[in-house]
Amino acid sequence: MKIISFYNEAWERDYLKEKLSDYEIVFYDGSIQDNPNIKDEEAEILSIFVKSRVGQEELDKFPKVKYIVTRSTGFDHIDLEETKKRGITVSNVPFYGENTVAEFAFSLITALARRTYEAYDQVLKTSSFSPKELMGFDLKGKTLGVIGTGHIGQYSIRIAHGFGMNIVAYDINHDDVFAKEIGFQYLSLDELLSQSDIITLHAPYNKHTHHLLNKENMQKIKKGAYLINTARGGLIDTDALVAALKEGILAGAGIDVLEEEGYLLDDTELLISSHPNAQAMQTMLQNHYLIDHPRVLITPHMAFNTKEALQRILDTTVENIIASKKGEPKNIVK
Repeated sequence: MKIISFYNEAWERDYLKEKLSDYEIVFYDGSIQDNPNIKDEEAEILSIFVKSRVGQEELDKFPKVKYIVTRSTGFDHIDLEETKKRGITVSNVPFYGENTVAEFAFSLITALARRTYEAYDQVLKTSSFSPKELMGFDLKGKTLGVIGTGHIGQYSIRIAHGFGMNIVAYDINHDDVFAKEIGFQYLSLDELLSQSDIITLHAPYNKHTHHLLNKENMQKIKKGAYLINTARGGLIDTDALVAALKEGILAGAGIDVLEEEGYLLDDTELLISSHPNAQAMQTMLQNHYLIDHPRVLITPHMAFNTKEALQRILDTTVENIIASKKGEPKNIVK
């Protein structure tokens, strides 16, 4: 059984080679899009990460593929209608780093609350050791609004509880037992936005959650609140985010994921395209506004990126591939 694997780090490649020694594996550095000329008539399995977009064009290059394993929880980079049409099974890694992503979300929260980056930048650029313009705020007693109370959202709630924060949450599915255990309240989305001092997103991205935060409901955010997104860029309408910052509705934001973030890797790809996408162009320019904003922290989609989390991802990927070979695929995306 032949596997095509797109990878990021050499140690990931070596780990999969060792754990899947009975398989023929061909490795390519980077994403599918980084290797546009690759075709394989014999490969039966694709192993990919979130940077690899898979749709009709990509699948035409691998006509025998019947199984895709993505080394991620999210799967919005895969065209599930196309895979279903071709009879291709898709598996993901449903749990690997609830603590990992939640910890990173709080690193953004604490950095914004205590103006850590601004302080570092001041010392670095001016050698000034004065805290005069760097007053922050306590997390204790502030209200955290958690959008999405799955594994990552629940871990974030536990961390917030440890900080002594008040917690409210929004999710279409309520875990009332957990809410009673920790002592938080489920609210409507509009109620959460209006009451929260800090809002953190931990919802999946799909057609139902696209622009979950948008021009209409972001006007309802409590003035001076902070917004954290370590989930998916498409959960937030970038135009609305920029407007909320310009209007002072949001005091700042911590953003690990952006709409059209792929173009930030190579702006020229968009600029010189023979058929430039006007909306993508606008979003790219808005992203640059966010990067330049003094109270917005932008990180390069790295909330998952710890040694422990990546090893858990690879272990589950190996389990998924072995289960598929036995005809008993697991962690199937539907």
